[in-house]
Amino acid sequence: MLRFVAILLALVATTRPVLAETLMAARTIRSKSILSAADLVVEDSRIPGALTNPEDAIGMEARVVLYAGRPIRPEDIGPPAIIERNQIITLVYLRGTLRISAEARSLGRAGVGDRLRVMNLASRNTVTGVVNADGTVTVGN
Repeated sequence: MLRFVAILLALVATTRPVLAETLMAARTIRSKSILSAADLVVEDSRIPGALTNPEDAIGMEARVVLYAGRPIRPEDIGPPAIIERNQIITLVYLRGTLRISAEARSLGRAGVGDRLRVMNLASRNTVTGVVNADGTVTVGN
């Protein structure tokens, strides 16, 4: 038994640690571009905070310029924008069963699930809400 443990320890000491894979940009990608499989490359290296699975990035939008050979981090990408800056959208306030709708102007770009600042056109007040799949922004609840 002691000999088995000694052999096992010798094997562990001589083996190289397994490196994790890191997702990197295959070429320089401009912000607002939708990522495809051709834009990505997987490298055998460990970079903390970088994405490892290409499926997490394919179909997402680059929020910043992604440089070739640099790791892609979760904050560098997001869902594709469905609302553009200065676009007129419907602002929905929800509180229990109460639902109030108003026209608003978006103050930035955003995709589904993103938080977005908008200006209510009637009151000129700015509020922050969550973008829904139908292009409305919900505040409250």
